[in-house]
Amino acid sequence: MTSEVTDRAQERLRRWRLVLGGDAADGTGCALAGQDAAMDGALTALYGRKDGRSQGGRDRSAGLGASAPSVARWLGDIRTYFPSSVVQVMQRDAIDRLGLATLLLEPEMLEAVEADVHLVGTLLSLNKAMPETTKETARAVVRKVVEDLEKRLATRTRATLTGALDRSARINRPRHHDIDWNRTIAANLKHYLPEYRTIVPERLIGYGRAAQSTKKEVILCIDQSGSMAASVVYASVFGAVLASMRTISTRLVVFDTAVVDLTDQLDDPVDVLFGTQLGGGTDINRALAYCQSQITRPAETVVVLISDLYEGGIRNEMLKRVSAMTASGVQFVTLLALSDEGAPAYDREHAAALAALGAPAFACTPDLFPEVMAAAIEKRPLPIPDAA
Repeated sequence: MTSEVTDRAQERLRRWRLVLGGDAADGTGCALAGQDAAMDGALTALYGRKDGRSQGGRDRSAGLGASAPSVARWLGDIRTYFPSSVVQVMQRDAIDRLGLATLLLEPEMLEAVEADVHLVGTLLSLNKAMPETTKETARAVVRKVVEDLEKRLATRTRATLTGALDRSARINRPRHHDIDWNRTIAANLKHYLPEYRTIVPERLIGYGRAAQSTKKEVILCIDQSGSMAASVVYASVFGAVLASMRTISTRLVVFDTAVVDLTDQLDDPVDVLFGTQLGGGTDINRALAYCQSQITRPAETVVVLISDLYEGGIRNEMLKRVSAMTASGVQFVTLLALSDEGAPAYDREHAAALAALGAPAFACTPDLFPEVMAAAIEKRPLPIPDAA
């Protein structure tokens, strides 16, 4: 028992030693060897203090150096010693803390990194500065992430929205073979006649012919300012999934101070992503003016604005456009973010003004997005997260 307690205590000391970094004041008195020492070296390169010294008197200056080979070795080390989720966090920290973004312009570096949504956002922000020798490698990295996201999201999105389209198409005077018996029985239970042990249906509910008569229009209007990078990635993937559904006509528009319609590239979300230009100003009013001009069937249209709402254009005109669209029957959805990162910094005054128009603004995760779209298609209340 005493040995077991001692082992647990030693393990706690080991973990604290790795967290604290081994400076003289860490107080653990724990020395590291073998793989633990290598893990400590990888952590020190990123998080060590520039003015500190290790217990052994070695210089503990942080930094990976400016050369791609040293960074590539470090990337290999962290993939060896840490799980993928931790590797992705350390990569993001290395880019932010040590200014390594420019090294991603080198093909050998791109081949060494762990690909994720955040890395794609960084690559897109470097797109214009990327040499031709790097672009093919960058596209391969982006394609891997996009394909992984499609595998995760596409099937559930199609199933959820197909169900929503079917429900929105139900009619009350169906032909016999179009009757939805389950919903018809549920709607007429109050007409049950116990003496006859039967239900007399006063109202028939039928399936609509979704493929022929309930086609919906969806316009994704995406802010491509630098803070929206992850949202741009997810929105592009969802745009491609929606475009693959014959019952939905999908348009994808990105904007900063200019507006670009990328609808004709929706068959390949990688092309969509490389058609964006992260950074720059924001003119939501101009983007909504373009979207409004593309609406031909307002009662069958869902407009999704994905933006942190920092407007550089004409605020009152933006609000007037939203008001006009909702008054005409458009379902208007405002997402502050479409990512797993939670609500970003956003313009609260504009969010409150949109909520007053019946278009509450909230952050949406990729897993929730199909439910949000289904609710908009069926014209029912949106499933707004409590944290919003």
